[in-house]
Amino acid sequence: MLEVKQVSKLYENQRGVNNIDFSMSRGEIVGFLGPNGAGKTTTMRMITGYLNPTKGSILIDGLSMADHPRKARRKIGYLPETPPLYPEMTITSYLKFVANLRDVPVREHKMRIGEVIEKLGLQGREKQVIRNLSKGYKQRLGLAQAILHKPDLLIMDEPTSGLDPKQIIEIRQLIHGLGENHTVLLSTHILPEVNAICNRVLIINQGRIVLDEHPEHIGGSMGESFQVRLEVKGPKEDILREVGALSDVGSVKELEREQAVESETVLLQVVAKDRNDIREALFYRMAERGYPILEMKRESLSLEDIFLKLTTDEKGPVEQEEEQPEVESHA
Repeated sequence: MLEVKQVSKLYENQRGVNNIDFSMSRGEIVGFLGPNGAGKTTTMRMITGYLNPTKGSILIDGLSMADHPRKARRKIGYLPETPPLYPEMTITSYLKFVANLRDVPVREHKMRIGEVIEKLGLQGREKQVIRNLSKGYKQRLGLAQAILHKPDLLIMDEPTSGLDPKQIIEIRQLIHGLGENHTVLLSTHILPEVNAICNRVLIINQGRIVLDEHPEHIGGSMGESFQVRLEVKGPKEDILREVGALSDVGSVKELEREQAVESETVLLQVVAKDRNDIREALFYRMAERGYPILEMKRESLSLEDIFLKLTTDEKGPVEQEEEQPEVESHA
């Protein structure tokens, strides 16, 4: 559905995006993450046709944004961080205006507007003036204008920014539902949002894609070892010796408890060799020795940990100098 091929946007005295390359299939909901200034908004503006790349190509359902911009844009719905609303209009008059802009056939206006009003929970507010809407309902209306023309690709920039917790939950549920009929690219700073909604994660840093992975596979792609938090009832020395003797165990150490408690249990962190799953071996060894396992939980890097690891590594001055972008020609 979306192909971004070797795309760069270069500015004078300012880092843009540098040679980014990724694609999206129909039905995917992809989280697009990065620190401020990393290039997220620039990338989305190029995908939607608001900016032209310095080099590279962008295809929407096989249509080049450079060669067929009007046809390509018809396949895109865009919700910027601040929804493009006219505060003096009513909800219905605004959606009719958007329908005309989007070349929706006049005979379909009433049906399409009715569909998005129902889908976005705007019933009963059709005649309400937009300036009087809460921020949550303005965000819903922004989503309504983005999907009114039934786009194949939906692009959203910080769709839950500034909302209260209840509104955030509602908008997340709406986005998840939209993913059934649309391909969705979602930019956000709220990392739990990605875990709650997305089935794939892109992380951009300093204008480059530094991670492209499904959430459940991120740990493996980062070279993360297989670790288990284990609580076992029994004598500490015996348990440490038995766990450490397993062939697939690389290391084992006792963990300190957050609060001092009198207990006959031992709390361990067990790290596997070669990232092997050691849970079954641990279960059978403790069962054989008669030591009940009270808790066994796999531990992995959180998305927050991975994000910080990928976006806070500083480069030396030589690397920075070598990677200075070319100056975009304005001739």
